[in-house]
Amino acid sequence: MLLRVPAAYRTDDCLPWVLPVVKKVEKLIVEDSSLNHEYLPILGLPEFRSASSKVALGDDCSAIKDNRVGGVQALGGTGALRIGAEFLRRWYNGVNNTATPVYVSAPTWENHNSVFADAGFKDIRPYHYWDAANRGLDLAGLLDDLEKAPEHSIFVLHACAHNPTGTDPTQEEWKKISEIMKRRNLFVFFDSAYQGFASGSLDKDAWAIRYFVSEGFELFVAQSFSKNFGLYNERVGNLTIVAQDGENLTRILSQMEKIVRTTWSNPPSQGARIVSKTLNCPELFAEWKGNVKTMADRVLLMRDQLKGKLQALNTPGTWEHITQQIGMFSFTGLNPKQVEFMIKERHVYLMASGRINMCGLTSSNIDYVAQSIHDAVTKVQ
Repeated sequence: MLLRVPAAYRTDDCLPWVLPVVKKVEKLIVEDSSLNHEYLPILGLPEFRSASSKVALGDDCSAIKDNRVGGVQALGGTGALRIGAEFLRRWYNGVNNTATPVYVSAPTWENHNSVFADAGFKDIRPYHYWDAANRGLDLAGLLDDLEKAPEHSIFVLHACAHNPTGTDPTQEEWKKISEIMKRRNLFVFFDSAYQGFASGSLDKDAWAIRYFVSEGFELFVAQSFSKNFGLYNERVGNLTIVAQDGENLTRILSQMEKIVRTTWSNPPSQGARIVSKTLNCPELFAEWKGNVKTMADRVLLMRDQLKGKLQALNTPGTWEHITQQIGMFSFTGLNPKQVEFMIKERHVYLMASGRINMCGLTSSNIDYVAQSIHDAVTKVQ
């Protein structure tokens, strides 16, 4: 039984799900005789870029109204991170930032380290995030790292559904993070891979991003539509840029064109057209939000049921963190020896860290998983 399946949604039958709205839009694209296979602009499909940034920043975003927001279509969230990192290494705070510290959470998605290292950054540091003892956010450690970081350091922040812990700051905690980052001139680079997928609400999952923008930050947001559209193999991403003013935005986008030209030259159209048509049509947009909520609700249900079954078994310890965490992943709190027991004795496969993909849980296996966790905790210390 695999609870370490890739970062992809699965139905209660443990199968991939093509969103109904995606099937509908694919048919519309096939039947649209006006479309062709000409190159897209270097920065990507304009209507995709603008709609993507609007989803992240909100309909009433003042930065959009001030014409200081731009987007760059990218090859998934990873591509958005990479071109953002490349730009920052070349042009942020001078013309050579190889020594500028880049901070990533401890733990984080493992690709964060590689993306920034391959972009040329030499000083990549962890910041405190996961409190293993309390199975939650180490806010004090995080705030202390922000206070001690050199000015102009770059911080990669998970917008929602932190990968791999599933633990997000509260709104009040985000405000504390923002206050220090603003005061100490730290650069914000949000990674937003799960908007809508985490809570079922696009607005709730984008709260942190929108708050930082309202506080006047210049920032980057790497957006992925792999999870919330189920378009894993289409590589649909967007780098949203919030600049100080329109003039700065123009300069940034000009440099982004140079970076993209030597990276992938022009982005692919199919996935971007699916997302663009959906986001720009009110009826399709509403249907998409319903599809996203379907996925989020299943994950939330599995969290609730797993916690309830462990409590019913009187499994030692607290299991509130299962429902306090959010998104696709959960740090169960199992130690390496307990994980080894789960794998060897119960054939339930999860990461050595105790992390599981909640989408691997189904109505048909959740009782077995709960009993296995109970046995691991009670038999192995």
